[in-house]
Amino acid sequence: MTVHGAIAVVRRGGRILISKRPPGKHLAGYWEFPGGRVEPGELPEDTVRREIVEETGLVIRVLGRGPTLDHDYGDKRVLLDVFLCEPVSPTLEPRAIGCDDVRWIEAEDLDGYPFPAANEPLIRALKAGVL
Repeated sequence: MTVHGAIAVVRRGGRILISKRPPGKHLAGYWEFPGGRVEPGELPEDTVRREIVEETGLVIRVLGRGPTLDHDYGDKRVLLDVFLCEPVSPTLEPRAIGCDDVRWIEAEDLDGYPFPAANEPLIRALKAGVL
């Protein structure tokens, strides 16, 4: 089974927004870049806008496209379209609505948080300053 998702690298003031997967979800307790499953008939860019509001309450502006991540977990394969984004309001703080926690962190601190394996190429690119 292949799952198509879209995730956002949301930046504000040099920091990146990450969220913690809630209990009961696949890979619960792991940190991630907010996003979710692309619904039938939905554009991936619209998915990240919808999911960020649902998970954090933030309204975002999509600035560009990043890579597409492809990872096989054994029980499922995920294709993740990455979007580079910023919050529309520079002062509104995210809330943990559809997730367990949210944080703004520096790219060099990403290794201090457990992320799903599918995110590893993106984390390397962010730490290297490529994205």
